[in-house]
Amino acid sequence: MPDYLDDLRLAHVLADAADAATMDRFKALDLKVETKPDMTPVSEADKAAEKLIRDRLQRARPRDAILGEEYGIEGSGPRRWVIDPIDGTKNYVRGVPVWATLIALMEAGGGGTSRSGEAGNGEDYHPVVGLVSAPALGRRWWAAKGHGAFSGRNLTSASRIHVSGVNTLADASFTYSSLSGWEEQDRLDGFLDLTREVWRTRAYGDFWSYMMVAEGSVDICAEPELSLWDMAAPAIVVTEAGGTFTGLDGRPGPHSGNAAASNGLLHEELLGYLNRRQ
Repeated sequence: MPDYLDDLRLAHVLADAADAATMDRFKALDLKVETKPDMTPVSEADKAAEKLIRDRLQRARPRDAILGEEYGIEGSGPRRWVIDPIDGTKNYVRGVPVWATLIALMEAGGGGTSRSGEAGNGEDYHPVVGLVSAPALGRRWWAAKGHGAFSGRNLTSASRIHVSGVNTLADASFTYSSLSGWEEQDRLDGFLDLTREVWRTRAYGDFWSYMMVAEGSVDICAEPELSLWDMAAPAIVVTEAGGTFTGLDGRPGPHSGNAAASNGLLHEELLGYLNRRQ
């Protein structure tokens, strides 16, 4: 099995460059912000960071495909880099420091190819490297398949992380993003029932919820509507930290359009509550 460590080192180099670009425009009074067709904001920093990462990947890994939130898919083959230049753009444009650049490498068939020798559709791909860099928080998390999950400033200054051992909902801390999405999907009753069962709830949201699960600060988290670039990097960090990452349908990995992550011990109960309908 490939060790992916060269790819992980490259992800750190990419994140260093993206961090410099995003921090340079964070809280800038002249930051330009547009509204995308889905009515979500995109800033000039989102676009600049993704372009920077793409340019460097095209030089360092010219045979690999790239999928990003702002510029879509480019290239084909069994390896695909998946980028969210700023996860938490709404926080970024308001000066809230909870945002991050997400960089993942995914491989077709868990490292293979289809019978034709080409990579299959998106669901054939599985994360093998993931990095989450939150420079305004001074935090970074990363993982490579088979090597565990870590947090620190860089590869040489890091600590291995692991999910919690909490095994009852009454002792569990639950984090989420917002209430509206659960209501739109007729899942609000189950969501609220879950909040009444757990010890503590907080809406940390976005990437931070998953990183807290990975490092054992919280025990369960979920979001009702996501894109692949929101989940690819967090998914492998959580699983390499010993946790479980699935869709609300229970399917492992980042392909369900939503996510539930846990320390593994509470996952079935988490899914049970969130799949209760009105």
